[in-house]
Amino acid sequence: MADNADIVGEQAGQAATQIDKDFFFQAIKDNKLFLTLTQLEVNGMNDIIDYFISKYTDLRWLAYVLATVYHETAETMQPVKEYGGEKYLKSKKYYPYYGRDLCQTTWIYNYQKVKDFSGIDVVSNPDLIGQMPLAAKVAIEFMVHGWYTGKKLQDYFNSVKEDYVNARKIINGLDKAELIAGYGKKFFASLKTL
Repeated sequence: MADNADIVGEQAGQAATQIDKDFFFQAIKDNKLFLTLTQLEVNGMNDIIDYFISKYTDLRWLAYVLATVYHETAETMQPVKEYGGEKYLKSKKYYPYYGRDLCQTTWIYNYQKVKDFSGIDVVSNPDLIGQMPLAAKVAIEFMVHGWYTGKKLQDYFNSVKEDYVNARKIINGLDKAELIAGYGKKFFASLKTL
């Protein structure tokens, strides 16, 4: 049975089957998202794209995931540990389940969700969430299912709506919403299927 997310993506006419990666990597440079690309940046985007197209179809969703990760990782497209030293992190109520992936997933109940869908025991070994390609899967699944804030990609990108600005509510209210919306539109313009 098709996932409801797949049905919505197909209805929106944005089916992702295979991404033209040569076009994509040139376009993100042309669109000034990156002046040059490191191998780690390329690897991170490949992990995100490959996992996304294995399960979902709406390229606007993919573009917004890429834009969010671009922002949340300071453009590195690699997992980032929550800022602050060990003393600071230990002061957090959610320690040792602090942010160390692409979108700074916190709290044990979220780590349990990761374990449940991936089979990887990030509850016993929290550092595993900060390794690719698992971190890419976490960002995508949490944004698709609304596990960060209750808001999900389908709420903002569907057959009748395309809202790059308010989609920020999936992660963090409207913090930097216009900026990330601009990134999302540039990533979307860079995505082409074969």
